Amino acid sequence: MTVTAVRNDPQRLTLTVEAEFDASVERIWQLWADPRQLERWWGPPTYPATFTKHDLAPGGRVESHMTGPAGDQPHGYWDVLEVEPPHRLLFRAGFAHANGTPNLDLPLNTIRVAIEQAAQGRTRMSIEIAFPSTEAMEQVLAMGTEEGLSQAVSQIDALLAKETIQR
Repeated sequence: MTVTAVRNDPQRLTLTVEAEFDASVERIWQLWADPRQLERWWGPPTYPATFTKHDLAPGGRVESHMTGPAGDQPHGYWDVLEVEPPHRLLFRAGFAHANGTPNLDLPLNTIRVAIEQAAQGRTRMSIEIAFPSTEAMEQVLAMGTEEGLSQAVSQIDALLAKETIQR
């Protein structure tokens, strides 16, 4: 299975999902750098994502929405803070209204993505969400973020396997 660890740390106010893949660091980076590839795995299977803006550069913005089974469309955005291809990404993630304006009723979180070479030609990726407060963490976790992020990352192996078969 793709996901190797899920850590919910209330003391540090973080949720971390770690995974390993049979792919190069550069290939895993492309899953973030290309919005069409990001759409194929970001969001759990029942809430696929659509990226409407994708400026993955410091100071850039990424905007998206997910579409649920009942047709609901939660919106979100990332304000990109740091990018070090193909190893590191840091952004502030927020929830948005349908018109793209920030939804200030929901917390703004910081997300760190690290991609590094692991043993035997594998690549390790970690996604850490840092919450601004205990209340913010509880609110976002109550929305199913831990399970949803794990399900999203778990889709990457099938995506990579499909590419191998098509070659």
